[in-house]
Amino acid sequence: MEKQLRLSRHSRWIGGVCGGFGEFFGLNPFWFRLIIILLALPGGLPGVLPYLILWIVIPREKRL
Repeated sequence: MEKQLRLSRHSRWIGGVCGGFGEFFGLNPFWFRLIIILLALPGGLPGVLPYLILWIVIPREKRL
């Protein structure tokens, strides 16, 4: 089965972007959340804008 990047329904805090990246790459979503937070510190735009774009672009997980 081919892996697909999807917004996570199980490991989400806000939109499921970091949880989806964690599931796709097989890593703890904490690391992706940390990167987003660090990028958001110098004014917010470098971290928040990509997160919002990814939240819109990445499809949701299908319900079973």
